[in-house]
Order: sequence, then C-alpha cells, then structure tokens
Amino acid sequence: MTDDDTTVADLRKRVADFVRARDWNQFHDPKNLSASIAIEAAELMEHFQWVHSDRLGEIREDPAAMAAVAEELADILAFALSFANAMGIDISSTLVAKLEKNEQKYPADKYYGRFQ
Repeated sequence: MTDDDTTVADLRKRVADFVRARDWNQFHDPKNLSASIAIEAAELMEHFQWVHSDRLGEIREDPAAMAAVAEELADILAFALSFANAMGIDISSTLVAKLEKNEQKYPADKYYGRFQ
C-alpha cells in the first residue's frame, strides 16, 4: 500500500478492522482517542527535542531515526482515523472545507513566504 494507491476509506476500514478484532471500540471513545492523538504527537516531538533547526537534515539521513519518526506519525494517523470513525467525520470533505477556509483567511498573495 502506498499513498498513490490507497484511499482514506481504505485506511479507515483497516484501522476499524484492527480495533474491532481486538474489541477495543469500548476504549476508543472520542475523549480517549483525542488524548491518544496528543500523546502520540508529543512522542513525535520528542524526536526533535533539543535538535537545532540546522541539524534536522541529520534525522532525514538516519534510517533508524526516520523509521522511528514515521512510526510515531503512523500512530497519530491511526488514532486520528479511529477518531474520525468514532465521531462519524468525513475526513476528505472536512479537510477540503478547512483548506478552503484557510485560503480565505490566508490568501497566497498576502501570505506568500510569511506566516503573519
């Protein structure tokens, strides 16, 4: 499976099947899932803690470090997909709507190359 040949629906189903096979739906309520997303995001941040910005390339060049970072991102995505399943949120339409809102809030001609 790659990004080029996998849909969001495929990933949601795979996560749902994984959770269902372990009877974890009882634990996967929105509160627990939102906390899990935050916890996993903190674990991702740990890989960059105390690393100067000019040395971030070293992480990209280190296969073990990249594998650990990718695994944390996968944990975040798995919990986010499970959260969407639990809440009945359509990820694609929600993301597109948010991007459209941000396009209005941050027009490219005013924010190109800057964040404020």
